[in-house]
Amino acid sequence: MALEFAFQDPYKLYFVMPFYRGGELFQHLKIKGRLSESLTRLYGCQILLGLGHLHSLNIIYRDLKPENIILDDAGNVALTDFGMAKELGDKNFTKSIVGTPEYIAPELLKREPYGKPADWWSFGTLM
Repeated sequence: MALEFAFQDPYKLYFVMPFYRGGELFQHLKIKGRLSESLTRLYGCQILLGLGHLHSLNIIYRDLKPENIILDDAGNVALTDFGMAKELGDKNFTKSIVGTPEYIAPELLKREPYGKPADWWSFGTLM
């Protein structure tokens, strides 16, 4: 997801991003119930690339779920809502418990330190 520009008023900070005509993956799942294996593979590969890019920047996403995946009019996915994302820093782990319960890794539930593998757990749960 690209950031076109940002501005603020005395009360709020606004982020302006491109419009994605395809809507949330959540809505598609709600209508169809389940996606075909080939479409799941396509979306999975694109999500995998997005998470891999974030991880290469030492950022953990921490909130992968259908509501945070949107589609453009060509059917490509983009990750959105980076409110829970975190730069890991030198330690490569964090301890804060965030995310959506259905998709969070066991380490979070056990209140243990976790890192990038927690995103891969969420990815597996999503698939």
